[in-house]
Amino acid sequence: MALLTAELKEQIAKVGVCHLVTASKAGVPNAAPMGAVWVMENDTVWIANNFMNKTIANIKENPQVSLLVWSRDIGNCFQLKGTAAVESGTPDHKKMKELLDAKKPGLPGKELVKITVKEIFTCMPGPDAGKKL
Repeated sequence: MALLTAELKEQIAKVGVCHLVTASKAGVPNAAPMGAVWVMENDTVWIANNFMNKTIANIKENPQVSLLVWSRDIGNCFQLKGTAAVESGTPDHKKMKELLDAKKPGLPGKELVKITVKEIFTCMPGPDAGKKL
């Protein structure tokens, strides 16, 4: 189980948009920008499903996901790898909807995508590129 440090949590909050990468059962990749992202625990990230189609279909077929966190503003690039689950109507989904309404009222928050982070890798260029954090 990978633990997100305080610094990584802060960078996820600051970056604004992360890219969620999924793949179908057949291995067809999909990448989509995500703006409604919250780190809930040291190994759990929540994402609101507002308008996901291929992403949700892929997660239901293949729960292995990657979340890319990068911005020039944070001066860092890292990738979270883990497993995702989709929830609707649960207490966590309700809590996510409250967080979403506070962040950007009016978005549907149809489902909660809950990612359990298993590994974290650096994406920064240089000799450590691709190494596990």
